[in-house]
Amino acid sequence: MVTIQTATQTSLTLELNGGEPLAVATVKAVTELCDRAEDTADGIVTVRVTGAPDISWTSGLDVSLVTKWERALRRLERLPRATVAVAAGDCGGTALDAFLAADVRVALPGTRLLVSREATATWPGMAGYRLVQLAGAARTRRAVLFGHPIAAAEALALGIADEIAEDPAAALADAADLTGGLSGQEVAIRRQLLFDATTTSFEDALGAHLAACDRVLRRSAEQSAEAS
Repeated sequence: MVTIQTATQTSLTLELNGGEPLAVATVKAVTELCDRAEDTADGIVTVRVTGAPDISWTSGLDVSLVTKWERALRRLERLPRATVAVAAGDCGGTALDAFLAADVRVALPGTRLLVSREATATWPGMAGYRLVQLAGAARTRRAVLFGHPIAAAEALALGIADEIAEDPAAALADAADLTGGLSGQEVAIRRQLLFDATTTSFEDALGAHLAACDRVLRRSAEQSAEAS
């Protein structure tokens, strides 16, 4: 089941059940969430995930739908708002995908992250890529190659999860405090600089960082001029 809840005008929550096969409705829900989030670039976006699919989950899938899903996830990953994912229980399939795409990742006790399997091997989607980006190839090898579960404590140790929380509401409140007062658009820029840092040389990265610095300085100068 996929649902979108609007707690306030600027707070959005997406619920994903990874136990259900990827469907057009799943892509549509994430796309709709992104549409709403981009309309008002303030407040956090929350993604609550749980569930992992069985081995037959790829039946009926085609690469066109998978492509649309990966594009929707990339859009979620680049939102001009901070995103927080809360995982509970076994999380695989779409649940794992969305969890890994968030800025802040919270796992409840007992959570396990699972790279989904099909008949012959693990699913070769972008969850494996994101796991390696977050924790490195050596430390995620068993999960990516063989579907070995990553328990909450291990996910925390590897930096895949940021926190293990008994109380998800408190964790979300902490995340709201962490991001409170920050510009969603500026968060998106810092996020992109963070992504690029692992693949871009210093010389190539310098221009983007200087442009971001110039943007901040110009805005500060404009605000000072208005105040005077």
